[in-house]
Amino acid sequence: MTAGTHPLTDTQTQALIRRLTALADDEIILAHRGGEWTGHAPILEEDIALANIAQDELGHAGLYLTLRADLDGSDPDRLAFFRDPSQYTNTRLVELPKGDWAFTMVRQFLYDTFEALWMEAATRSTYAPLAEVAAKAVREEKFHVQHTALWVERLALGTPESERRTQAALTELWPHAAQLFQPVESEAELVHSGLLPDLNAVHARWTGLVTRHLTDKCGLTLPATPDTQPGRDTHTEHLAPLLAEMQSVARAHPTAELW
Repeated sequence: MTAGTHPLTDTQTQALIRRLTALADDEIILAHRGGEWTGHAPILEEDIALANIAQDELGHAGLYLTLRADLDGSDPDRLAFFRDPSQYTNTRLVELPKGDWAFTMVRQFLYDTFEALWMEAATRSTYAPLAEVAAKAVREEKFHVQHTALWVERLALGTPESERRTQAALTELWPHAAQLFQPVESEAELVHSGLLPDLNAVHARWTGLVTRHLTDKCGLTLPATPDTQPGRDTHTEHLAPLLAEMQSVARAHPTAELW
């Protein structure tokens, strides 16, 4: 496998596999949480919209895992349905229970903004397969940001109760959002080679965009950001039951060709 005209080193390949897996794991788990609203969203149009967003996130996970398969020959379906919680590398932000509608919209806004900025930067990757995937998916992600930003604004500027719930959601989720910007092992080398976006640069843009929207436009208050974050291998008690439900059919019929 090559990046531009240069073959990837073994260190670069392993780091790229770790980053692609982390991206896919975030998408898989968030898509599952979004899917839990099917049939329960506040209005029919939003039921359909959130289901479509969840489906898009699952599609992005498939793109990342297919890129990984090109590097190590792994099976995307087996990675999704036959890994235990300790083997998943998603952030805690996406595995928290779905909560109320304000919680779901604030989380989706924080995550979608990160993903849209990361993908936009990834379109300039020197690793052509990643640049092509990012160019394909970034438009969907920008639509997600527009959609969830409007919902956060609507809730924050709505009734006193919706404002209270939106602020409560932001207070709980904000400390976890910082984990999105944790590099994987040896990621710095990939950034230096132009294969991956610089997470520090993405973080700076993300902070500016979400802060302006949440404080200036929505009148919300940002809580403090913790100085340190646990690694992506440290999960809450909520991931195991989520995976047990999500993987139940595949694990009950492990030899089936279709689930």
